Amino acid sequence: MRNSPTLAARLNRGDTTVGVLSTIIHPDLIEVYGSLDIDFVWVDLEHGGPNPYDAERVENLARAADVSDIELILRLPTTEPALIRKVLDTGVRNVLLPRVETRAEVQRCVEAAHFTYNDDVGDRGLAGVRANSWGKEMDDYIDRSDREVQVGVMIENKRALSNLDGILTVDDLAFAFIGPWDLSHSLGHPLEESHDSVQDAIEEVEDACATADVPTMGFVDGNEDAVEKAGSGYQLLVVGSDVDALRSGISKRAADAVHGVKGSE
Repeated sequence: MRNSPTLAARLNRGDTTVGVLSTIIHPDLIEVYGSLDIDFVWVDLEHGGPNPYDAERVENLARAADVSDIELILRLPTTEPALIRKVLDTGVRNVLLPRVETRAEVQRCVEAAHFTYNDDVGDRGLAGVRANSWGKEMDDYIDRSDREVQVGVMIENKRALSNLDGILTVDDLAFAFIGPWDLSHSLGHPLEESHDSVQDAIEEVEDACATADVPTMGFVDGNEDAVEKAGSGYQLLVVGSDVDALRSGISKRAADAVHGVKGSE
């Protein structure tokens, strides 16, 4: 049972949240993250992890998140409405859509995540699933789901940049992530995040998000960067990934151990 406010509630009241990117995907690790002082785990199912259509695997991630009182943000591999509906049925509340390009595409996805959309019937679909305790909590399920579900998008290519204003004005779009690596590649400067054209594009997205009042999600590098980004509209701060933490932590300990052993010889 969740005790903390949902991600939707925190973003709606203007909170800044902190999370980690997980590419080593297992329910046990979700519980570890829940024991830390962070708000969400961004689980990458686009480049790795289990098949997102494997409901049992995704349900186990959602169970671990519920038990450890932490929010999941699932990065999906596609923007297929059927996949969005299936993932949300597992009890996951937050999805992140990759490589979006047009307003129509994003609106179709957001509509697929809601039972009611723009004062009309949405495209979600009703069933007795884990998200409503297998049918036990149907009385308030529609309203609760529409209130708590969050759909975010990744702005990471030139076509998204050209359609940025339209994308960010889709009703009920929850947040936008600025993807520096794919964005730099799309602009012809792979992994050159500091290149002027890449920095200009990042600033363009930041400004557009601020104008559209859409919370921004992005990586932060240390305390100063976190404070600066939080002050400029970022509400979802990603402090790094488990792979990076494992690599840097173990390599430092190994180096210290080798240095200690050799120093004692």
